[in-house]
Amino acid sequence: MVIRNLQSTSQQIAIPLKMYTLSKKLTRAIVDPTLFWFSQSARLLEDFLDLAIENTKNSLETCGVLGACLEERNIYVTNLIVPKQESTPNSCQALNEEEIFAIQSQQSLVPIGWIHTHPSQSCFMSSVDLHTQYSYQVMVPEAVGIVLAPNDESRKYGVFRLSDPVGMSILKECKEKGFHSHAQPADGSSIYENCSNVYMNPNLRLEVCDLR
Repeated sequence: MVIRNLQSTSQQIAIPLKMYTLSKKLTRAIVDPTLFWFSQSARLLEDFLDLAIENTKNSLETCGVLGACLEERNIYVTNLIVPKQESTPNSCQALNEEEIFAIQSQQSLVPIGWIHTHPSQSCFMSSVDLHTQYSYQVMVPEAVGIVLAPNDESRKYGVFRLSDPVGMSILKECKEKGFHSHAQPADGSSIYENCSNVYMNPNLRLEVCDLR
């Protein structure tokens, strides 16, 4: 296990119900996640790409888990956990998830979302990504999914969330596995959306724990 503390100078993982008890009192007080600032280290994306570089060279996805603390109307992403994992060009699966949960529990971290690469695809949320995002967001409404697409010339990264209630309802009812299509909302809205309340904090410390 490699742990690094970083001070910024510039800029498909399921969550068990027991982990949500760490943040239940805090997160349920937030009625609308968009009213809060989601603050992440300006180094998060760059450092994760560095950790994923070998997989990216081989067109394999890499995933990580985001841990945060909450303070008033701010969500601070303070931890990046990179679990042992199995990767393909279109997916990544965390292994030994109990190691992730132990770190989150020991440090009282809110499981605020996840991050993964699309080494050979564009920046979007696949159907498998949407189900992973649902597993986070159903427990922590403020949870986000970050996609890094280093070879997408039009958009290198995105911070996404399922629309609520429309997207969340569609994913709740979907029982399909693997890659598949989802019915489009009748009102013409999107299943998932960009998060506009994200702040790249140049002063926020980031602890990286690589379990691979």
